[in-house]
Amino acid sequence: MTAIIDFLNTVFWSYILIYGLLAVGVYFTIRLRFQQILHFGEMIRSISAAPETDRQGISPFQALCTSLASRVGTGNIAGVAVALVLGGPGAIFWMWMVALVGMATAYSESTLAQLYKVRDTSSADAVYRGGPAFYIARGLGLPWLGGIFSICLILSFGLVFNAVQANSIADAMVGAFGIPKLVTGLGLAALTAIVIFGGIRQIAVVAEKVVPFMAGVYLLVALIVVAMNLGEVPTMLWHIIANAFGLVEAAGGITGGVMAAMLNGVKRGLFSNEAGMGSAPNIAAAATPNPHHPSSQGFVQAFGVFIDTILICTCTALMILLSGVYVPGGELTGTQLTQSALADHIGVIGPWFVAVAIFFFAFTSIIGNYAYSEMALAFLGVGNRAGLTTLRLLVLVMVIWGALQAVTTVFDLADASMGLMATINLIAIMALSGTVVALTRNYFEQRKAGAVPRFHVKDHPGMAKGVDPEIWN
Repeated sequence: MTAIIDFLNTVFWSYILIYGLLAVGVYFTIRLRFQQILHFGEMIRSISAAPETDRQGISPFQALCTSLASRVGTGNIAGVAVALVLGGPGAIFWMWMVALVGMATAYSESTLAQLYKVRDTSSADAVYRGGPAFYIARGLGLPWLGGIFSICLILSFGLVFNAVQANSIADAMVGAFGIPKLVTGLGLAALTAIVIFGGIRQIAVVAEKVVPFMAGVYLLVALIVVAMNLGEVPTMLWHIIANAFGLVEAAGGITGGVMAAMLNGVKRGLFSNEAGMGSAPNIAAAATPNPHHPSSQGFVQAFGVFIDTILICTCTALMILLSGVYVPGGELTGTQLTQSALADHIGVIGPWFVAVAIFFFAFTSIIGNYAYSEMALAFLGVGNRAGLTTLRLLVLVMVIWGALQAVTTVFDLADASMGLMATINLIAIMALSGTVVALTRNYFEQRKAGAVPRFHVKDHPGMAKGVDPEIWN
């Protein structure tokens, strides 16, 4: 069994997804005419617009914060450090490039999630349901494939990755404060229960408050570090770019030069921002967009990739690179490297700050991941009270178990599951790329005419199959 899982992970993560995610991002970037760069302001406009009154939808800002809750995790702290150790400063440049093309992928999958979302009539407090499983079933007419996608998502994001996040929190609490892992696991499970038993709407409310706070504080500390080392910043930025293209000799310990920088930057960038994985579209579908057009929520989620990688990952990289403890190819890596770097900048509170940041980043990932799995459960037709209660209890068990265990083997299984899920999603959005282009063209034609974009499916009979006319007329 272990050999099969290892083989699948090698195929998915060394070949199909590394090149597939990058290729799809480049494809949509070109096909959509670099809109994530040329129309960057549209992302801000779609987030800041006042939410429309719609009892079934959460606001665009809540959807952004919930997706960021999942995107911004320990990879933004530990993953960046690993990329720097294995790939050198040039890895950060390739993380930026992956984010720029990944913004186009994130836009496309979330636009489709909005278009094919459905109303949930199971309760008065239910939100819209949607995501890759829904556009695979309703847009491509392949409900069985949507079912496979949903099972993979629940297994990887809903269960195992939450155990991994809990493990990261428990390790950080032991290292910084000496808190036993069992105490951390039980406390974390209690906090998780308070949030997830309130459903997606409660998760969105919590994310709306916690995510801006945690990201804001982290960015503030990074700005303080940058201000303390302001004279070195231009040189460091040049060093990142030069190292990415082999214009300076790689520092000692780095083997592979440009290819090592590219490979590690691409891998860590893709893992961090999740663009194309099929995760964020699940919460994107729950939003009521403003303007009321599927593309609007696509812009919101594209901005989530920008925040995750261009802002937060860059902050971690600069704090490490501007410190005196960074050694390319050195033994110090992951969370320990980030903690040591901050200790070098701000003293003994540095490691404590990183531990607290890991807590917030990982905890919000747990509740964000749960929100995705609830959407998948709804698609499978077992999103009733009994089904949701079972899922929530399993999540709590995995949180406690993950805090106590080394989860390597199960994590490998989740990687294989996520690899299959992401592959299915990439095939689906490529097959529906014509729809994405048509929606985007319609959006900007209305903007050009001076109108506030609104989508009416009756005006687009070619898209009507699988789309709820009550939502989009």
